[in-house]
Amino acid sequence: MENKTLKRLPVGIQTYEKLVDNDCLYIDKTEFIPKMIAHSSYIFLSRPRRFGKSLLVSTLQAYFEGRKDLFEGTYIGGVEKEWTAYPVLKFSMASAKHIDAAQLHRFLNSMLEREEQKWGITTPKHDANDRLQDLILTANRQTGKKVVVLIDEYDAPLLDVSHIGSLLSEMRQIMRNFYSPLKDCDPYLQFVFITGITKFSQLSIFSELNNLKNISMNPEFAAVCGISEEEIRTQMADYVEDYASVNGITAEEAMNELKGQYDGYHFAWPSPDIYNPFSLLNAFQDRTLNSYWFESGTPTFLIEKLREFHVSPSDITRIEVMSSAFDAPTESMRTITPLLYQSGYVTIKDYDRISRLYVLDIPNQEIRIGLMESLLPNYVDAYWETGLSTVAR
Repeated sequence: MENKTLKRLPVGIQTYEKLVDNDCLYIDKTEFIPKMIAHSSYIFLSRPRRFGKSLLVSTLQAYFEGRKDLFEGTYIGGVEKEWTAYPVLKFSMASAKHIDAAQLHRFLNSMLEREEQKWGITTPKHDANDRLQDLILTANRQTGKKVVVLIDEYDAPLLDVSHIGSLLSEMRQIMRNFYSPLKDCDPYLQFVFITGITKFSQLSIFSELNNLKNISMNPEFAAVCGISEEEIRTQMADYVEDYASVNGITAEEAMNELKGQYDGYHFAWPSPDIYNPFSLLNAFQDRTLNSYWFESGTPTFLIEKLREFHVSPSDITRIEVMSSAFDAPTESMRTITPLLYQSGYVTIKDYDRISRLYVLDIPNQEIRIGLMESLLPNYVDAYWETGLSTVAR
C-alpha cells in the first residue's frame, strides 16, 4: 500500500465542531438534514447506544446556528444557500443515569441554569417546565426567530429504573413535566429533534405532543446513524487498505472480516447494511478486531429485563414478531423483544409485507460472542446470587 496520511479517526468525539476543528474523518450525513426538515418539524429517532446519535444532534446544532464555515465539503455545504442562524436550545440527558428523583430535579435545574445564563435570565421561574418555556420565549424575543430544541438521550434517566415500577413512575412524571412546554410553544418553535434508545410511551412522556414523528423505522432514514457498506467503500477505502496491509491480507479479505464482525444492522426494511460505527472506527484505529461495543459497557437495564422475563442470552436467536411489537412502550412491554431490538442486540433480518411479520436475529459476530462472554456471565452471576440468598433465607 502506498503510504498515505490518513485523517484522524473521530473515536470518542461526539461534537461536530470539535471533529471539524481537529480535521477528523467525517462520514457525511448532512444529506439527511433537509430530508428531516421536510419530513416534520417534530422528530423522534431511536438508535442503540454509541451509534452516532449525539454527533447527529451536534451536527444539527451547528447547521441551525448557521455555522456555514463548519460544513465546507459536505453535502449540505454545497446545497444550502441561506444559512439562517436560529437560536438553539440543546439539552443532553446522557449524564442523568443511575440517579433518583431528587437528583433528577437537581440535574434539570443545573442544565436549565446554564442555558438561562446564555440568554441573560437572572430571575428564573421555579418549575422546570416553566423555565423551559421561559427560555424558548426569551430566545424568540431576543432574536426575532423561532427556536430550535434538540434533546439527546431523552430516556437516560429512565432506563436504569425501568424495572422499578414506583420509581419509574415518579421519574417519568418529572420528565413529562419538563417536556410539556413543547406543545404550547409550537408558534415559537422552528424544529424539535429528540433522540433515545427506547420508546417510552410518547403519550405519557411527551404529553400532548401528538405531532412528534417517529422516523426510527422509516426506510428514508435507515442510514442516518451508523456506517453503510457504501460509505466504507467510498469514504473509508484508505482505512480498509491500511487495516489490510497491517494484517497481511487483501482489502477484500479485510472487508469480509469487518463485515462479519460489525455489519448486519437494519433499522428499517428495506435498508442498507449498517455497521456499528463505534466498533468499526476502533477496529480501524487499532487495526484489529475486538468487541469494542461490549467493552464500552454492559447496560444494567438489559440485565434486569433479562431476569424479569426469565430469558437467557443463549435463547436470543431468530425471533418472528408483528410490526405492532415495535410500538410497545418500554414500561408496559410484555416481552423483552422490543428492548433487545432498540438496544441493538437483535436487528431486522427480513420482512413480509403481506403478513407484516418481521424476522429479528443477532446482527453479527461481535454481538453473538458478546452475548455469551459478557451478558451471560453477568446474568448468571446475578441469578446465582439471588438463588443463594433465597436458599439462605
